[in-house]
Amino acid sequence: MVTNVATALIGLGDMWIVGRLGDPAAQGAVDIGARLFAVLFTVMNFLKTGTTGLVAQEGTRSGINEQAATLWRGLVIAMAIGAGLLVLKPVLLPALLGALGAEGEVLTAARIYAEIRYWTAPAVMLNLALVGFLVGRRQMTAVLIFEIAYNAANVGLGLWFVLALDMGIAGIGWSSFIAEYAKLVVVLIFVFRGEIGEAVLRAMRSRDAIGWAKLRPFLSVNRDLFLRTVVLMIALAALTRLSAERGAVVLAANGIMYQLFVLTALLLDGFENAAQVINGERYGAKDRAGFVTYIKAILWRGFVAAACVAAGFAVFSGMILDSFAATQAVADSARYVSFWLIVIPFAGVAGFVFDGIFVGASWTRALLGTMLGAAVVYALALWLTWPMGNQGLWLSFTLFLIARAGLQALWMPRLIRQSFQ
Repeated sequence: MVTNVATALIGLGDMWIVGRLGDPAAQGAVDIGARLFAVLFTVMNFLKTGTTGLVAQEGTRSGINEQAATLWRGLVIAMAIGAGLLVLKPVLLPALLGALGAEGEVLTAARIYAEIRYWTAPAVMLNLALVGFLVGRRQMTAVLIFEIAYNAANVGLGLWFVLALDMGIAGIGWSSFIAEYAKLVVVLIFVFRGEIGEAVLRAMRSRDAIGWAKLRPFLSVNRDLFLRTVVLMIALAALTRLSAERGAVVLAANGIMYQLFVLTALLLDGFENAAQVINGERYGAKDRAGFVTYIKAILWRGFVAAACVAAGFAVFSGMILDSFAATQAVADSARYVSFWLIVIPFAGVAGFVFDGIFVGASWTRALLGTMLGAAVVYALALWLTWPMGNQGLWLSFTLFLIARAGLQALWMPRLIRQSFQ
């Protein structure tokens, strides 16, 4: 949970730093840029989640050598995706900026930020696979240290570049670039040492490790996770696009709200990570009783944590929103919809936990199906609540989270029966 909060700091840090410039257009541009890379990079998060689930399963099924081979397969795919993203940059980057509805000064500023940060793509892809491997092996202390150091470097460099060197929004892009590649170097050194490093090197020398017979199951899991994440990112992008249609003030306000949602999601995603690892281990050991027991235990703790998060927002949301807003108009707009910060933790926590369970057990086809069903509910809700303005937008997003969890809960008993016959 603490690791995921540290991960959220990059978006919050960028929003806070640009807020010191007192320019709503610049703050909106950072939000556009953050969403762009949420679409571009987070859609590749299957490299992390898929690796975590498979590594956890292999921990109780085959041992360290197969875990290392899983990492190598993840790294090969990560390098291919990173290279592909760089090749597609001249086409993909303008298309994404246009799809998010950026115009005028916001588009100009967003393009400066995005042109720099896009070049972190290869490092981001490799870091996803490496971190997924470490999470699958329960090396969360190491992951926590890496994430804190990464975010501290990003925020520190951002403050220096933007406020001291007066580099403007370009400084935020360069701070992310430097921090991402520094993180890659450090994590590679950590993984490729000792017994694990030797096992990974053996996998790299073996043709079988990335042969089609071994690569096909890995690609199948990651294909489903990729498509599921694409649907999720389209839903999040719709939130940005519809915010942009309401003007720069609402866009900036919803950008702050979105970053606080991300903070909430990443905090509660600690339970998703736990479910990926623990239920993945129980699935690999074919332990039905343990698998079901951990579902109940993780869900209960998740709802307790959600209540704590909601209580925190009930008391401090106004102060938090004011501190991030570039102008009073942005602060007022954010306060108008701040009630949803209290509701969203309860609406989302079950879905986060179920995501981890489905990934840990490699039920990725079912996970994709439930996401598609929730997206249909979301689209219908957006249409019906359009006259409600910004309140309707956040109501629709909350219903999307609830629908996802509900569909997963309905599907899960059948999957358990099939998997533990």
